[in-house]
Amino acid sequence: MNHPPPKKVAALRYDPTRDQTPKVVAKGRGKVAERILALARENNIPMVTDHNLVHLLESLDINTDIPAELYQAVAEVLVFVYRMNQQR
Repeated sequence: MNHPPPKKVAALRYDPTRDQTPKVVAKGRGKVAERILALARENNIPMVTDHNLVHLLESLDINTDIPAELYQAVAEVLVFVYRMNQQR
């Protein structure tokens, strides 16, 4: 019997008034991932699906600045989120 791989998520925060770079503020798999997603939905936090980026972000410690090699990918996510927020 094949089971689907557990869902994986990573949550980012970027507040230019207090953060020099975006930070991973939550991450998890399976039930933890489901709880993170539920909290994001409850709080109207925009979500982006990017399995490759999550794979890279899950290797980082919580509250760690993202490394320079991920700036471009994370910047694309942030632009998408900012646009979504402006449309609301």
